[in-house]
Amino acid sequence: MNLAMIGLGMVAATHLNAIKASTKGLTLRGVCSRDASKAAAFIKEHMPDAVERVRVYTSVDEIAGDAAIDFVIVATPPNARADIIGKLVAAGKHILLEKPIERDWKAASAIVEQCEAAGVTLGIVFQHRAREVSQKLRALLGSGETGPIRVAEIAVPWWRAQSYYDEPGRGTYARDGGGVLISQAIHTMDLALSFTGAVKKVQAMARTSALHRMEAEDFVTAGLDFESGAIGSLTASTASYPGSAESITLHCEHVSVCLKSGKLDLHWQDGRTETIGEDMASGGGADPMAFTHEWHQAVIEDFADAIRSGRPPIAPGREALAVHRLIDALALSSRTERAVTLSELDKTHD
Repeated sequence: MNLAMIGLGMVAATHLNAIKASTKGLTLRGVCSRDASKAAAFIKEHMPDAVERVRVYTSVDEIAGDAAIDFVIVATPPNARADIIGKLVAAGKHILLEKPIERDWKAASAIVEQCEAAGVTLGIVFQHRAREVSQKLRALLGSGETGPIRVAEIAVPWWRAQSYYDEPGRGTYARDGGGVLISQAIHTMDLALSFTGAVKKVQAMARTSALHRMEAEDFVTAGLDFESGAIGSLTASTASYPGSAESITLHCEHVSVCLKSGKLDLHWQDGRTETIGEDMASGGGADPMAFTHEWHQAVIEDFADAIRSGRPPIAPGREALAVHRLIDALALSSRTERAVTLSELDKTHD
């Protein structure tokens, strides 16, 4: 399948490495950036043997008009999405979108609905879903062996230096839609929701610590009530120097499981213990790109197969709206200093 990339920020090289490593018949036909010279330099640096083959698109319209393109990876900041998505949807191009979908739940919902109405496959790059240990935990929970989830603990103790937020627009509401929740913790929160099901009510505090000069939040703590009856907690930070791996701990009827980056620890109530996988870097420290391209590769290959077979991708746009809805509820709870039921958001969405 032929694909194009739009947006050449820090994650673009990870996507490119994933495509180059794939043996599933994926071909990068071209890249597009607001700066054509930047796109040409990107190809020369990362694909010197393919400079003549990989095209530099000067506009989204050129990609939309290229009949050879099967799908497009969009990795722009979220505030640049609406116009790009509109043109790709009109051309019938399938879209694999870097998180977040948009800056808030309402805008994200509009993009999902637009793609669904046009029959365009929309996948979101939630690569934590593609980790082998994530899939093993999902299978275990689905088997019934664990019993119901009773308590969920979600923790993202990451670190970002001030230099990270000195980039224009980063950590702002206008460009990114917020701070640690929508830019960093969204991956772990999405994965957790895929295990626990929906959250019913939240009570949150979101703040900007004195460790950073930025508009949006770099620290969040919250209590969660789930639709299932489970309870839980969330802590998310980019102010936790030197940064450590994110984790999801689920206390079930028969076992407590802790998923921490690439490792899964199980403590059964009958005394058995198991460990699956191993510790892996996940970008929680000073280098946000300190993680393997293999997870992105799995997401991209899955998306291509989803298009071929007509099935949903590993992280469909519709499913990704759940984490956007939760983020909006957490932000509202902090602003109003009260508990917020997620159904409240439905009224404002309408």
